[in-house]
Amino acid sequence: MNVNQPRRAPVKNKKSLISLDLFSIDQDDRLELGRKHKPDYWLLVFTIALMLFGLILIYSISPALSITNNVGPNYFTGKQALADGLGFMAFFLASRLPISWWKRMYKWLIGLAAITTLAAIALPVNPNYPAHRWVRLGNLSFQSVEVVKFAVIVWVAGFLSSQVKSGKIKNIKVVLTPILVVLFILGIIIAGIQSDLGSIGVITAAIVAMAFVSGFPLKKLSLVGLVILVGTILLVVTSPYRLARVETYIHPQSNCQGSGYQACQSLIAVGSGGIVGLGLGKTVQAYGYVPEASNDSIFAIYSEKFGFIGDIILLGIFFGFFYRIKLISDGIDDTFLKLLVVGILIWLSSQTLINIGAMIGLFPLKGITLPFISYGGTSIVFSAAAVGLVFHISRYTSLNTVSRTHTKKGYINEGSINRRRVRGAYHSSSIDSPRN
Repeated sequence: MNVNQPRRAPVKNKKSLISLDLFSIDQDDRLELGRKHKPDYWLLVFTIALMLFGLILIYSISPALSITNNVGPNYFTGKQALADGLGFMAFFLASRLPISWWKRMYKWLIGLAAITTLAAIALPVNPNYPAHRWVRLGNLSFQSVEVVKFAVIVWVAGFLSSQVKSGKIKNIKVVLTPILVVLFILGIIIAGIQSDLGSIGVITAAIVAMAFVSGFPLKKLSLVGLVILVGTILLVVTSPYRLARVETYIHPQSNCQGSGYQACQSLIAVGSGGIVGLGLGKTVQAYGYVPEASNDSIFAIYSEKFGFIGDIILLGIFFGFFYRIKLISDGIDDTFLKLLVVGILIWLSSQTLINIGAMIGLFPLKGITLPFISYGGTSIVFSAAAVGLVFHISRYTSLNTVSRTHTKKGYINEGSINRRRVRGAYHSSSIDSPRN
């Protein structure tokens, strides 16, 4: 034995690594994800830009909101700033937790979602907002469905990735039964008890997209979509207020003083903005004319202030934000992480599409927030946590995902992931194969 040979430090097991330093990179991450590199800082830039847009907008309409709600002039601005601060903390926390932690802790997330949902149902409701969507403790309120969105996406990503690795992703009974049971339960609670059809639509869209990307057969997935469509129609037909919203969507000007009031006022706000808008410090519709001016109708108020040009700028930021997430998903080799990023992408993008579409008359009105722009701490915090997780995953994207070969007709892409993306499904043998 060479006495000059340096002694090796004792190797700690994985449990001790996690328990001693929650933010350390787990050994599983080193082995499975490969070399770590710089994250996608453009994603961080777009996230900060959206938060600033939201904060500035809430600040600009705070005088109107303060008068209509009989609170102090800085009440809404202060709470929005606090929500953004908590959002940054959630972003940082999610961007530092080991990837393997998310694979193991989904049960705790599901438990938290169940507890908050039951609390929202059991606790007394606010007479002004009679739906059982919020956990209210004094002046603090917490919307339980935001936890449900995050938890379900993490669980579905883990469930589908395990089926891909076991080769059972095309087995209808094994794959569909648990997912349909979960959707049925969520439909009863969220769409039925909490009267939040928009959120269950967002969750369903994310699950369907994740199943599609995982390689579940498209024909079988279409049958599932048909079942979901029939269930949605039944929910609408059996609910008078949902029928009224559909009628308002078809003929918004037919009853502007009744069921079509919010749709008409939102269109007035969007139209009155013109090309350049009324200006940052000017608004009419926020003084009680547009319901939920700081939440569901925030895009209408934004359009009134900044006009068509401002809309193009905001939509451009959203496009860049979602494009960066898509690029990250395209560069991921690990099945679980790919499905996780796809689920988060569909969650936030569909929510954005529904909110903006409802304000300009493309979709029926839904009580759903515009990510990072609308007033509300729960939405901002959990959206920021989801983006922080994507930011962390961006450190492990592969630079060799797509290869190019020169032919007589030019360059063609040979990357297996690129070909699978054209087909609309990812094959397990190539997703989970080790890097070269």
